Amino acid sequence: MRDVYVLGVGMIKFGRYPEKDVAELGAEAAMLALRDAGLGIRDIQFFASGNLFQAHAMVGQRILQQLGQTGIPVVNVSNACATGSTALREAYLGVATGLYDITLAVGSEQMGKAGLLGGGGRGESVEGILGSGLMPAVFGQAGVEHMRKYGTTIEQFALVSVKNHRHSTKNPLSQYQVEVGLEDVLNARMVAYPNTLYMCCPTGDGAAAVVLASESVQKRKGQHKPVKIACSVLTSDPWTERDLSFPDVNTLTRNAAREAYEKAGVGPEDLDLVELHDCFATAELLHYENLGLCQEGEGGVRLEEGWFDHGGKIPVNVSGGLLSKGHPLGATGVANVTEIVHHLRGTAGDRQVEGARVGLAHVIGLGSACTIHILTS
Repeated sequence: MRDVYVLGVGMIKFGRYPEKDVAELGAEAAMLALRDAGLGIRDIQFFASGNLFQAHAMVGQRILQQLGQTGIPVVNVSNACATGSTALREAYLGVATGLYDITLAVGSEQMGKAGLLGGGGRGESVEGILGSGLMPAVFGQAGVEHMRKYGTTIEQFALVSVKNHRHSTKNPLSQYQVEVGLEDVLNARMVAYPNTLYMCCPTGDGAAAVVLASESVQKRKGQHKPVKIACSVLTSDPWTERDLSFPDVNTLTRNAAREAYEKAGVGPEDLDLVELHDCFATAELLHYENLGLCQEGEGGVRLEEGWFDHGGKIPVNVSGGLLSKGHPLGATGVANVTEIVHHLRGTAGDRQVEGARVGLAHVIGLGSACTIHILTS
């Protein structure tokens, strides 16, 4: 496998764009990434497009209709919340295996105000709108289990939301840039215990894009501070006893993390920042432990100690995370990598993690799929 470098990144502000279609959103992000790479669409040899809500609608080809149709191979990817990051992995493999020298990945989604309930298209649960198979209930149950095993409190889970909303005030591309206090989070409408409204990610529209290249192309471009993808890992659920009755939101991330650290030749102690999948506040706290950022059962305490704040031991979700930056499903995985790249280049503006050299981007989609990309500079 060859080394793969990031030549360009682009992302539009997450929000709601009822006046545009999803292909226009994806094309805007792609143009930003191509401009950042100093390339045109004629330089791209392979294109992977990630989109979930219109998985049947050839979104990749429609994006190329906006950018210029050059006859290159196009792959359309759908993989739950890991859709965008799986598309990026396809583009990564295209370069790593030597098939192509320059590839493009775009993640896009247009959700409007659709809820993040999930449910697999089987209609309304017999248990009601928030039946135990839907996303708010799944991650609520996971949080309650952590409370039972380790004594984690609802206040500790709520601090995840406080932290990520504070971080988002320095990210101009975040869907929301509003600070919320602990009491605001705790007193908000309960969605699925212990997650209140501010502990659940918003949905919306958005797009992000990444241009990847081989080492020879990267050297020819003469980038000042090249960023390499040290590993690209994709896992699904192995068989576990828990899967017989409840979704297992932990094991596939733990397996992915173990494989990613081994392939990249780094450990969690080497990470300078992490963008992880905080679809709900309970999820972020669980993933501190799943990714090895702290010991088992210590997530709540380490969060209170400021380990995961901007300026802390391992800053997590300095972009604002899904809880405030937003979660247009197909765009999220590419956006997480885009955020890491900016920090490794030193171009993240007011939210820059100083001296960042190693970053990890994580996404989990239930059903299931988990991606981890570790990037170095």
